[in-house]
Amino acid sequence: HLVKLEVWVNKTQVTMVQGDGLILATPTGSTAYSLAAGGSMMHPSVPGIILTPVCPHSLSFRPVVLPDSAVVTVRVPMSARSSRVMVAVDGKDRIELHKGDSVEVSVSPHPLPTLCKSSVTDDWFLSVNNALQWNLRLEQKALNKF
Repeated sequence: HLVKLEVWVNKTQVTMVQGDGLILATPTGSTAYSLAAGGSMMHPSVPGIILTPVCPHSLSFRPVVLPDSAVVTVRVPMSARSSRVMVAVDGKDRIELHKGDSVEVSVSPHPLPTLCKSSVTDDWFLSVNNALQWNLRLEQKALNKF
C-alpha cells in the first residue's frame, strides 16, 4: 500500500513521503536495507542519520544524510489514505502507527564501541569489498593500435 508520511527534522517539516516507505539508518546500517533501496554507504566514523525513501512516487526524492544532531520525526498525517502504517526496527520489532501517530528518531548519546582488527577504515573497506563485492569488475584492456 502507498504510505503518506510527514518528515520533520528538528521540528521543521522538510518533506512528505508518498511511496512504499522510508528508511532511517545509521552508518552501520547504511550497507544493508538502505543501500538496497538506493541509499549511500556511509563510513562508520561519519556521525549521522541516512534518510532513504523506498520506491518514492517522485523521481526527485533522493536519499539524504543528516547530521548526528538531527532529531527526525515521522508522522502519519490525518490525510493519509491508509489507516495504519507499520514501523520495523532493524527488521524485527514491529509497531503499528495510525493516523496522527508519530515516531522520533535520534542518534544515541551513548555510541556502541566497536573493536577493529586493523583500523576503522581498513576494516570497513575490507568488509564492504568482501560482503558486497563493491565496485568489483573486470578491468578494461588497453586499446591496441591497428
